[in-house]
This record gives sequence, structure tokens and C-alpha cells, in this order.
Amino acid sequence: MREGKTEDTAFFGHPRGLGYLAFTEVWEGFSYYGMQALLVLYMVSQLLQPGHFEHVAGLGGLRALLEGATGKMTVIAFASQIFGLYAGLVNATPLLGGWLGDRVLGQTRTIVLGAVLMTLGHLAMTSERLFLLALLLLVLGAGCIKGNMAVQIGNLYEASDPRRTRGFGIYMFVRNLGAFAAPLICGTLGETLGWDYGFGVAALAMAAALVIYLSGRRYLPPELPVRRLREARLRLTIAERRAILGLFLAFIPYLLMFSAVYQAYNLFPVWASAHVNREVWRATIPVTWMFTFDGIATMAGILLTVRFWRALQARGREPGSLTKMAIGSAMTCGAFAILAAASALSAGPVALLWVLAFFVLLDFSFIWGEPPLRAFVSTHAPPSHATLMMSLSIMSIALANIFVGWLGRFYEPLGPALFWLLHAGIAATGVCAALLLRPMILQLIGERT
Repeated sequence: MREGKTEDTAFFGHPRGLGYLAFTEVWEGFSYYGMQALLVLYMVSQLLQPGHFEHVAGLGGLRALLEGATGKMTVIAFASQIFGLYAGLVNATPLLGGWLGDRVLGQTRTIVLGAVLMTLGHLAMTSERLFLLALLLLVLGAGCIKGNMAVQIGNLYEASDPRRTRGFGIYMFVRNLGAFAAPLICGTLGETLGWDYGFGVAALAMAAALVIYLSGRRYLPPELPVRRLREARLRLTIAERRAILGLFLAFIPYLLMFSAVYQAYNLFPVWASAHVNREVWRATIPVTWMFTFDGIATMAGILLTVRFWRALQARGREPGSLTKMAIGSAMTCGAFAILAAASALSAGPVALLWVLAFFVLLDFSFIWGEPPLRAFVSTHAPPSHATLMMSLSIMSIALANIFVGWLGRFYEPLGPALFWLLHAGIAATGVCAALLLRPMILQLIGERT
């Protein structure tokens, strides 16, 4: 028998189901961040080079299509565009996953389907010819998992439970164990032994995620029957419609913030490979190892911030979700300002300390941006639209990533310093949007503070 939501504190003061979902995400995150660390480097150094490009099914047609819309592209610009489309679609397909979870298969079956598709996608990445098919499988699989799993996390808590935002933070922390390990393992294997080894390990990680998820199913919240959710969609009240509009407005500052954030996973590795002094103890570290520090900084940021929020909550002074998002955007602005300054002020290769400072500030911004929005959506979305609204919040990242890919074309003409300064400015607009839209959003969802 399941314990009540409020009484269940088996996982560090949170429901036991959070542990199973979080450790599922350790391995899903390992597979995703392993792929993310390798993808642009793999394309620039091998896949898009003569002798390889010609063997990839459909890639010539994709390039012709994109260049017909945007103009001639260099190898770096084309790799950036593919990365942006891939990362964007990974965060757009949760709309399809939300529809499957709410109206066809239910959340659990949709998550299982997603894990199987992602496993097959990582295996297909070991074949150059199947590159585009592999990306499609990964995109569809991630879409089945993301929104449905986020809704299951929110459903572990009562609507008034103050642990909800911190629960999303803990989930994010555990997920980043995978983000920490993936560049070390997938990145090292890919850069030293061969790209196939890195992608193959990611496939094994995804299979492990599926096993853990199925093992913990009995500790997860029960799902509403699909038929009841369909009927509820037809009976939205005026208050629920206003709440949905308020949630759409809350996506705007989040989109702006992550339009800057995700450039760290697109062209940052290319910049770091060419401009950063990566020598440590007389050895040159692989570029992908920098993302290991990224994972460490994210986990440290989550631990410290969750403790900080808990202390503020005990005093009745914890800021609301929209204020937290404004603070996160300000941190992102500062992080890219650091890269801009490093690029402008360094006469030679950029010192590694600049990069470490960048990641510390960027990774602290994650906890102030992502968990507050997830908690905000899971609290205020009508139950019949919970997965859809969570999927739409994730889709805002899709739009951000597509924008990130498009921005990549300015890297070479602007040069690194101005390119990173541009991203600091984009994040600054996220701060303004969060603060300016806050009163209107709170009024729409029926809150006064």
C-alpha cells in the first residue's frame, strides 16, 4: 500500500518514489549528456568531413534544405545548426509524449516506450549511415519521457506541500550525477578510443534507466484513467483558462534565460578546443572533461541553494518562483559576461580558471531557473492539462535551442568576445521579463504575492 503523500518521507524527507524517478534520470541524464558532450565535436572532427559526410543517409538533403533557408554554411555553422535542431526537437517532442501520456498510453507506458526508443537511438549512433535516424529515435524517445516524468514528480506532493520545489531540485541534483559521469566516461571513450564506444555506453545507460523505473513503479502516484482526462479537457473553468494563460507568460523569461544557457553545450566546446589552455599537470585534458566540472558545479549549486531556500522558508522569506527565475537569469547574464571578458582580456589562450568561474555561475543559475518553473507548472496547471502544460514548458527549451543553433552563425563573424556578450544580453532580457510579467502572472493564477 502506498503511504500518503504528506507522510511519505523515505527519500531524504521526500516521497520514496522521488528516489526511483531521480535514479532513473541518473542514467537517462548520463546517456543524454554523454551524447551532448560528443555531438558537435564528433560532427566537426569526423562526420561532416570529406570521406564521411557522403555516407550519411539524408545528410546532403538536410544541408541543402537548411542552406536554402539560411544561406551557405561552414562546417562549424552546419554542426551548430544540427545541434540546435536536435536539442530543440528533444524539447519539442514532449508535446507528442504528453498527448500519448494523457490520452493514449498513460504516463508509465509512454515513459517505457521512450526508454526503448532512446536505447535504440544510441545504438544507431554507432553507424555513420544511420546518424539522422539515430537522432530521430533519440528525439522521439526523450519526448516520451520528459513531460510525463516531470508530472509524476509533481504528483508525489499535495498542492500545498512546500517540499515540491525542493523535490524538483533534488531530482535535478541526482540527475546531474549522470551529467558528471557522462563526459568522463562517454567523452573519454569517444575522444580516445573512438566515437562508437562513447555512444555504445550511452545505450547501456539508457537500458539501466528502464530497469530502475520499472522497479520503482509501485511507489509512484496512481494515474488518472485516460478516459477521465479526455472528459475533463472539455470542462475547463474560467479560472483554469486564466491559469493556463498565466503559465504561458511564465514560459517567456525561462525561454530567454535558456536561449543563452544552452550555447554552453553548442559552440562552447568548439571555442574551448581552440582558445582555452587545457594543460593540467603537464597533460592536456579533453574538452569534454570540462563538462564534468559542469556537473560538479551544478550538484554543489543545488545542495547549497536547497539549504538556502529551506532556511528562508523557515523564516517565511523564501522568494516565489518568478523571483527565483529572475535571479537565475541574472546569474546566467553574469556567467556569459565572464566568458566575454576572458575572450577580450586574454592575450593568449584563456586560463582554465575563467572557464571554471563561468561554470560555477552558470550552474548555480540552473537551480534558480528550472525547478521553480517545474514546480510552478505542476502546482497551477489544471489536472486534465498537467502533462500538456509541463510539455509546453519543456518546449520553451526547444525554441531556445533552435534559437541557439541559429545564433551559432554569428560566432565566426562577431568573434568570441562579442558572441558571448550577445548571450549575456539575451539573459539580461530574461531578468526584465520575469520582473515585468510577475504581477500579471500572479493575478491570472489567483495569487497576490
